[in-house]
Parts: sequence; structure tokens; C-alpha cells
Amino acid sequence: MSNSSFPNEFLLLPFADTRELQLLHFALFLGIYLAALLGNGLILTAIACDHRLHTPMYFFLLNLALLDLGTITTTVPKAMANSLWDTRAISSYGCAAQILFIFFFISAEFFLLIIMAYDRYVAICQPLHYGTIMDSRTCVNVAAATWGSTFLYAVLHTANTFSLPLCQGNALDQFFCEVPQILKLSCSDAYLREVGLLVVSACLAFGCFVFLVVSYVQIFRAVLRIPSQQGWHKAFSTCLPHLAVVSLFISTGLFAYLKPPSVSSSSLNLLLAVLYSVVPPAVNPLIYSMRNKELKDAVCKLVTGYFQNQ
Repeated sequence: MSNSSFPNEFLLLPFADTRELQLLHFALFLGIYLAALLGNGLILTAIACDHRLHTPMYFFLLNLALLDLGTITTTVPKAMANSLWDTRAISSYGCAAQILFIFFFISAEFFLLIIMAYDRYVAICQPLHYGTIMDSRTCVNVAAATWGSTFLYAVLHTANTFSLPLCQGNALDQFFCEVPQILKLSCSDAYLREVGLLVVSACLAFGCFVFLVVSYVQIFRAVLRIPSQQGWHKAFSTCLPHLAVVSLFISTGLFAYLKPPSVSSSSLNLLLAVLYSVVPPAVNPLIYSMRNKELKDAVCKLVTGYFQNQ
């Protein structure tokens, strides 16, 4: 990255101009960040410590909690620091790191949610073959492939984006670094290469989304054939939280990147970015534990055991 074609630092979009609002933003993000750390940390510890939760569904949920922690840690601490110290700057290397990890964690989370939908499909639609199809080795291999492939995918996008010459300044219209904001600063047709990669990625993501929809159609058809009300409750208690998480993740992400230019503004960009990168990691633990009795019991046991030992 030469100084003549790439800035040494970028200026992020501030949440507020006045000092009082900056400190309010810092306090708000601190609360959200601590809630995400606590919620996801409890889920990680409960799944790791309770042998009853050593199943494929909870193994993937453990991976989801790790990805949520990574996503919110990539963006929120820097935004908090900028608000606290009244600055907008982020170094070019810090910006590259944010793009790399936000691409990595969000892509991995998307594909992991697809895998979790398939896991629920097999558990409900093919229960007799569940132990064979979703054995521990398969789960580990699938998770490792997800982490590895999405990291290479993130490296590709980051390297491609930061090879572009920039001549439109260094101010980004977002509170963290992301590829579309960097592309706006490009001054050559080379950015079309990255746009092409994004289009291919979007087509792949759409194919996965269709797979997810088909899986849930089959799941709900199978659930409606279950004769007992208890069976209905058990099936829905594991599927509905996942469906809620998927809906929140996909809807906010799609609207953030596919909204028409006529409704674009700095305030709306900030709101949408918070909705898809900050809110899901904080609320996912709550969504999963609300209707899942096994997970709720494990977390309660963990918390009560901690206080009893004090």
C-alpha cells in the first residue's frame, strides 16, 4: 500500500457531534458489548460443561456464539474508543483488519445458520438416520470447513479491495470499515473486479437461502404430521429460535446492502449497520435460551452453582 494511492488512515462516521452524545453512545455500546460477552460466554460455558448438551445442535450453537463474539468485537470496541477519545481515525491496517474479520465472521455465521437448518431438517424429517448423518466427526469436519473456507474468502475480498487505488479522500460513511465504503473511494475501473466477486457471492448466498427455505418447508410439513402436542412443542422449541435468528440476520443484512439509493442517508446507514452487526450478537443468546428448556436449565445451573461457591 503506497502513500500515493492509498491513505495511511481512514475517517469513520461519528455517531454524534456533541461531547455529551458521544459519551452516551459510548455507554450504550458498552452495555450492549458487555451483554453480548455475558450472554454468549454463558452459552459457551454451559455447552462445554454440561454433557447433556454435547449434541450436534449445541455444538453448532457453540460455534455460533464464538462467531457472534468475533463479530461484535471487530466493530464495537473501536467505535467505543473513538467516541470516548473524540476521534474518527482508524489506521489503514486497522481498517484492513476490520474488513477481513467482519467478512470472515458474518460469512461464517451465514453458512453456519444454513448448516444448523440442515441439522434441524435431519433431526425432524429423518430422525432414524440422524445419528448416522450428523455424527461427531461429520459435525467437526463441517464446522472446520466453514471456518477455513470463509476465512480464505475474507482474505480474498480484503486483498482485492486494498489493491485498488483510491483518490476520493479517506472519509467513510460508516462507523466501521466495510468493502462498499472503500469501493466508493476508488478512482479506477479496477473496482469492478471486486463488484464481480460480490455479485458471485450474492448468488451463492441466494442459493443457500433457497436451500434454507426449502428445509424449513419440509420441517414444518413434518412437524404438522406429529400427532402429539408435546412433539409439536419440542420441535418448535428448537426450530423457532433458529428461524428468528436467521430472519433477523438476513433481513437486516439484505436491507443494508440492497436498499435503493434514494433512501440512503448517513443516519440510516448507521442504524442498519448496528442492526446487522451489533444487535444479533447481543440478542441471539436470549433468543436461543428463551424457548430451549435444556439450554435454559444448563445456564441456570451454571449461574446458581457459581453463586453457591462464592
